[in-house]
Amino acid sequence: MSENDFKALVQRLYALQAERVEAYRLFEAGHQAYLNTGPHYDFIQYRQLVHEITLAFNSISKEIIQMKDRFHEVYGRPDLSEHIEKIQEMEKEKLELTARLQIAKQNALDHPGVEAHAQEVQELKHKIIKTMEAISEILQDFKYDSEETE
Repeated sequence: MSENDFKALVQRLYALQAERVEAYRLFEAGHQAYLNTGPHYDFIQYRQLVHEITLAFNSISKEIIQMKDRFHEVYGRPDLSEHIEKIQEMEKEKLELTARLQIAKQNALDHPGVEAHAQEVQELKHKIIKTMEAISEILQDFKYDSEETE
């Protein structure tokens, strides 16, 4: 495989990460719209959003896993594969935290007098920020390592 193919694969990884960011933005906007339908929530519309977001994340993950294998098997770069594996793990954690945050936000909205719900929202937001920082660090390591000449 040529160096141009390698660079194209690296660029595709960044494009897929950008797609993930956009999917999270849509997920958050859709969840906010769902919360705005309370107290008699429009769960059917929200369930459809969750389904669409799930399909998007699955599609992105499948392609990234294929890339991870290509970096390792075709290009002999297990270091890059490891970075991708770490990104995938952190993205899974971020998605789980995001789902928990959405539940916590609804609980805080439904029970405004319960301080524990508001506190949980803040704690989950903090954990998501930390996870996003970790993803950024791994992407920086990936970028640095992918630019190294062998």
